[in-house]
Amino acid sequence: QVQLVESGGGLVQAGDSLRLSCAASGRTDSRIAVGWFRQALGKEREFVASINWNDDTIYYGDSVRGRVTISRDNAKNTVYLQMNSLKPEDTAVYYCAARPSSAWYRDAKFYNYWGQGTQVTVSS
Repeated sequence: QVQLVESGGGLVQAGDSLRLSCAASGRTDSRIAVGWFRQALGKEREFVASINWNDDTIYYGDSVRGRVTISRDNAKNTVYLQMNSLKPEDTAVYYCAARPSSAWYRDAKFYNYWGQGTQVTVSS
């Protein structure tokens, strides 16, 4: 079992930056990867980024590439999502999730564990 708790969401203006955190506990080990997804109202869940727990394998979604950076602090068991130049279309609930590191990173169905989500709202 892996438990995930997101934090850091909020209301910001377009162009602002925001850093989300995902605190992991339980069976965190080198065989997992942690990813971020987002889901806007009325839309499907969208892949944002993922990072392996024990190496520098990182993936980004097409809609956020160049504006977000995923990182981890293994000592704190925390994964971060730094988001810059935020746009109103970035408004969504952001979820962190964990999967086996060998699984396909882009598809939510391969992620076994999910946090409760944190709301990000970007005003224009």
